[in-house]
Amino acid sequence: MDKNFNTVWQNCLQVIRDNITFQAYKTWFGPIKPVKLENNVLTIQVPSQFFYEWIEENYIHLLRKTIKKELGKEGQLEYSIIMSNKDKFAINLPTTNKKATKNPSKTMPLNLNKEKSKDFPNPFIIPGLKKIKVNSQLNENYSFDNFVEGDCNRLARSAGFAVSQNPGKTSFNPLFLYSNNGLGKTHLSQAIGLEVKTNFPDKTVLYVRAEQFTNQFIDSVKNNSTNDFMHFYQMIDVLIIDDIHILANKEKTQDIFFHIFNHLHQNGKQLIVTSDKPPVELQGIKPRLLSRFKWGLAADLQTPDLETRIAILRKKLYKDGLNMPEEVIEYIAYSITSNVRELEGALVSILAQSSLNKKAITLDLARQMIDKYVKNTSREISIDYIQKVVSDYFNIPVDTINSKTRKREIVQARQIAMYFSKKFTKSSLATIGIHCGNKDHATVLHACRTINNLIDTDKQFRVYVDDIEKKIKI
Repeated sequence: MDKNFNTVWQNCLQVIRDNITFQAYKTWFGPIKPVKLENNVLTIQVPSQFFYEWIEENYIHLLRKTIKKELGKEGQLEYSIIMSNKDKFAINLPTTNKKATKNPSKTMPLNLNKEKSKDFPNPFIIPGLKKIKVNSQLNENYSFDNFVEGDCNRLARSAGFAVSQNPGKTSFNPLFLYSNNGLGKTHLSQAIGLEVKTNFPDKTVLYVRAEQFTNQFIDSVKNNSTNDFMHFYQMIDVLIIDDIHILANKEKTQDIFFHIFNHLHQNGKQLIVTSDKPPVELQGIKPRLLSRFKWGLAADLQTPDLETRIAILRKKLYKDGLNMPEEVIEYIAYSITSNVRELEGALVSILAQSSLNKKAITLDLARQMIDKYVKNTSREISIDYIQKVVSDYFNIPVDTINSKTRKREIVQARQIAMYFSKKFTKSSLATIGIHCGNKDHATVLHACRTINNLIDTDKQFRVYVDDIEKKIKI
């Protein structure tokens, strides 16, 4: 009986899901789509060349194992890499031949950069003009050394570092970074610029906010110096435009940026763009500009998980030469979950309160400050926070609750954590299971039923659950 390519890929994903973290699975395998299965060759579609290179480097052995399991020893894998909406090329990647992965054959896409300028003439460039000295406008504190890497930002950080080592020469040009406010896209974009300046001192790097770019363009129009404005930007080697969504509905500004973009891209210069939304969700941006943003790699920075939040706080304290009790660091990380800027702001507030009032930094002081800090925003109850409350209540380490032990008290604590995760978060059963000891959705469903039954039949157990719920809601 012939196998269906969707079924084969879903079977492969089941194995992959059990062998990597949830965040890695979501980042690297969530966007992949199976395309076809012919002659024992499974074709899967990946979003970019960078995806192919990363998967080959980090997951090729796992993929080879799953393909062999599903298709036998002769099974092969072929990547279909999306270059644009219309153009793509395929890479034949036999899972039984490692050498074949190093030199994939390519059919290059059409050159889409030959669109002629209609709104602006080519600027007059003086022959032999020397490069001007440009203030890069980079913040030295926004370096890669000060950027904490986690599952939430690994794709964006890896792509950014690769760009900094070879600007304008990678397959992710432009590099489009997007996230909600306060998650580090400005830091990362400037870190790339700083690293380029270190590696290539002769290259001209410029960081500019889209609002600043707009104001400069308006001034150039008033002063009849639009050509000078264009010429200036066309001399940049690495152009970083922050918050590109600000250009929404500014048609003339978009037009001139379009021509600057084309000139830089055609001449092998690197473009880095940040936004609060991915290209597909940007409103008020012209389609021809959006299509340029899709040429390279769009990478998001997500909300940091608990471990990353703790690492961010520790790094900040270490950099400033300060100490803080570990329980206070953990409490801040559990309480501020959605925004790195708010996380660091809460830390600064506690340090300031301690210094100004000459008070020791204690858990009670942290609670007082965090309560004031968080009251103005809706506090998110996360799975991590629920696990912390449950572990503190039963005096069991979180790692033990999430371990494979079958001890009755550990199992029950784990089930309570699952029960409250389902009750207080919007996470799916599968997501809760992954966070609670890497269990499947059926185990979570069973845990919720068990806890409900015990609440109905065991008065003492109901008291435990009520106490824990009150602590979670505090």
